[in-house]
Amino acid sequence: MDAQGRGRAEDIDPADQWVLNPETGDYELRLPPSAPQSPIPAPRRGSSAPAPEAPEAPAPRRRRAAPEEPPPGRRDRRRPAKKKSRGKKILLWTGGTMAFVVLAVGAAGYLYLQHLNDNIESLPDDGASTGGFQKDQAINILLIGTDKRTGSGNDGYGDKGSAGHADTTILLHVAKDRSNATALSIPRDLIVDVPDCPTTQEDGSTKVIPGSSGVRFNTSLGQSGRTPSCTMRTVTELTGVTPDNFMVADFNAVKTLTSAVGGVEVCLAKDIDDPDSHLKLPAGKHTVEGEQALAFVRTRHSVGFGGDLSRIEIQQQFLGSLMRKLKSNDTLTSPTKMVKLAEAGTEALTVDAKLKSIGKLKDLGLELGKLDTKNLTFATVPVKDNPAEKTPVTVVLKDGPAQQVFDMVKNDVSFTEVKKKEKEKKEKEDAAVAARLEGEKSEPSEIRVRVLNGGASSGSAGRELTYLQNEAGVTKSENAGNAPAEVAKTTLEYAPDQADQARALAEILGLSGAAMKPGESVTNAQGLPAMTLTLGKDFKGAGVKLDATSAKAPEDLQKSTADKVECAK
Repeated sequence: MDAQGRGRAEDIDPADQWVLNPETGDYELRLPPSAPQSPIPAPRRGSSAPAPEAPEAPAPRRRRAAPEEPPPGRRDRRRPAKKKSRGKKILLWTGGTMAFVVLAVGAAGYLYLQHLNDNIESLPDDGASTGGFQKDQAINILLIGTDKRTGSGNDGYGDKGSAGHADTTILLHVAKDRSNATALSIPRDLIVDVPDCPTTQEDGSTKVIPGSSGVRFNTSLGQSGRTPSCTMRTVTELTGVTPDNFMVADFNAVKTLTSAVGGVEVCLAKDIDDPDSHLKLPAGKHTVEGEQALAFVRTRHSVGFGGDLSRIEIQQQFLGSLMRKLKSNDTLTSPTKMVKLAEAGTEALTVDAKLKSIGKLKDLGLELGKLDTKNLTFATVPVKDNPAEKTPVTVVLKDGPAQQVFDMVKNDVSFTEVKKKEKEKKEKEDAAVAARLEGEKSEPSEIRVRVLNGGASSGSAGRELTYLQNEAGVTKSENAGNAPAEVAKTTLEYAPDQADQARALAEILGLSGAAMKPGESVTNAQGLPAMTLTLGKDFKGAGVKLDATSAKAPEDLQKSTADKVECAK
């Protein structure tokens, strides 16, 4: 029952007091002249009638007139033009909800009371960030879910007494032109090097926490007093991408946020009965919230291969569904839900000090609100079982594909088919040389090429040769040592009759047309004509595509988009 059917002001839902001003796009607190000025006042939403003089007199009720004769003052506000404007304003102010839940909640919080600022906990970034996101630049937000138990009802999850490790970590990259975004999951069991971490202590002093080599990624937080700023440094060391800001949430965030929106729809391809996560659901679609939602994102033994990578997939499915729910009109047009989201989100989050502001979170939410969910890609860092373990429990990077993914993020390349102005401009400028890539291509076994090191790190020619022969099938290749001089860019020189070989090798290496140099062939060790591949300073590693701006995601990359409903298997 809403405020329209209540007879007393004190019975009105506080959320109904917030009314959208269609001229400014702001939610405003509307109080009738005689309403008491208490911390949580309770006037009638949208009523222009004066309050009754006597407290015991019943408040006038709305919509008592016949439908064909609305009360005076209501007719104009029901015109179609105003409805359209109101919808646009709501979508503008709450646009962040369609991109990522924790960010969206910050935007919603701006619509509520300023005391919500006090709900937000913050920690220093210790100089590990870029200094905060910028509206005219690409955005990189590090999202961390910890296994720390807080509040009641969480005894069955995570490690008892955990300081809160980086249990679930996502690097959210938003393109500079806001046309696309990538949510890149980093497995908690990935073996990494954690660098030395200058960390602010409770007394304000700074302590350098020594780094560790060859340890699990999740130890970058909580272990030895490490804070989220250390996880930031570890991500930069791993990916080459420096995050702008971080956000941390624990178990309670999932429970409170899903309850605030009235539950999230998930889909299971089979029955699940997981005693460890306490999830018991039959196959099919279900709406989960609170405790059940937490059990869903924590389950792993009953899905996929039963490991952390399988849990990452089910978490990505959950987040995509949650974003669709937040984007729906059912959420965006409900002041009550927006208030609940604001309260739940600001209490559940810990952010870096540069984000400890409803206004800053709102600005971030609005930037994310420009995204279309079909161009928001969930992906996982390419990894493989750790070969150093007899029974693998950890994973290591697939060097080539992983570096390819990192470079795509770093160079602002979309994982979806999005037309980008920068790419179109480059394609136009390269039109003349692009033709060099068009035409028939030889089989890899027919390619003859000599590899020279012209400025890459020591040993690069040998490592690239190993990749070409063992993984790319270019068996007629040889190491020709160092080039006569260093070069900035990798080049491939070939004779006109070797064009089909050059195109095939360019495809394998990710060379652009500009890197292909028509010229003369050279004689290889067998006395046969061969091409010359000179590795320049831009060489990134054996098997890594050289032209990141034209690269495609690895074929076996595990990814999905936020607009699709997928069932956990």
